Amino acid sequence: MENKAQSSNRSLKVVLGILAVLLLATAFYTFKLYNDGEETAQQLKDEKSLVLKDLNNMAEQYDIAIGENQNANAKLVEARERIKGLIDSLKVSDNNVKSLWRYKKKYLALQDEMDNLLAENDSLKIENKLLATSLDSTKVQLEERTVFTDSLLAQNTELADIVETAAVLSTVNLNGFGVIVRSSGKLIPTERARRTDKIRVCYTVTKNTLVIPGDKEFFVQVIDPKNNVLGSNQQIQFGEKTLNYSLVSKFNYENANLDICEFITASDDASFEKGRYVVNVFNEGNLVSNSQFTLK
Repeated sequence: MENKAQSSNRSLKVVLGILAVLLLATAFYTFKLYNDGEETAQQLKDEKSLVLKDLNNMAEQYDIAIGENQNANAKLVEARERIKGLIDSLKVSDNNVKSLWRYKKKYLALQDEMDNLLAENDSLKIENKLLATSLDSTKVQLEERTVFTDSLLAQNTELADIVETAAVLSTVNLNGFGVIVRSSGKLIPTERARRTDKIRVCYTVTKNTLVIPGDKEFFVQVIDPKNNVLGSNQQIQFGEKTLNYSLVSKFNYENANLDICEFITASDDASFEKGRYVVNVFNEGNLVSNSQFTLK
């Protein structure tokens, strides 16, 4: 009976020992699981921080690329906004492997996209620089051409002014003198006022190849000693100039020297005054030659 009780006590001790071992094993396993869970949670948290950091770095690279362009590349702007949305989503996501892996896959895809977009953007920057250089060169050429054209225009204008100034008929050998007119038509020069029937004015139109041939006219003005304009004494206006003339001398110019003579009669068949006479020839309102003579 005593042996049976001792056997029962040994069995109980064995059972209790096994239970103690199992309890210790369970406690150790539970502790290990807890520690492993904490470590895993920290690793997931650290990994999430790294992904967020990478995404923020990516967003900053897009900001730099966009800031370097005066006109923002729409593809870069759209990609940056998607990254910012992903950052905001990741910040509030669960810390688990599945969730983190999904975001990491998106990050890797966005990394490839960014590499392509930035390479494309660099290519566009190079093309824009080349275009800007070309435009600057074209601008310089246009400015040089404009300067040349302005200079040429100024020269042409100056030349046109010179030609216009030079394309004017002039006269030489202007003479005025009194004449006696015989019934036969013969003319006899005289210096006597009382014997003068008419005043003869002669001059030579000089050759000027710049002047277009054709019908021309000069205005002859003869002023007597009392400062009266002899002849028709008509008045004509040239701009602000007013000219009283004795007669209009009309002729056909043919690019050659041309001798011309005109006659002035005294007004109302009165006799000519003694004294100094002035003869002027005008081309429109411009004086081209003048001379003097005296009747005694």
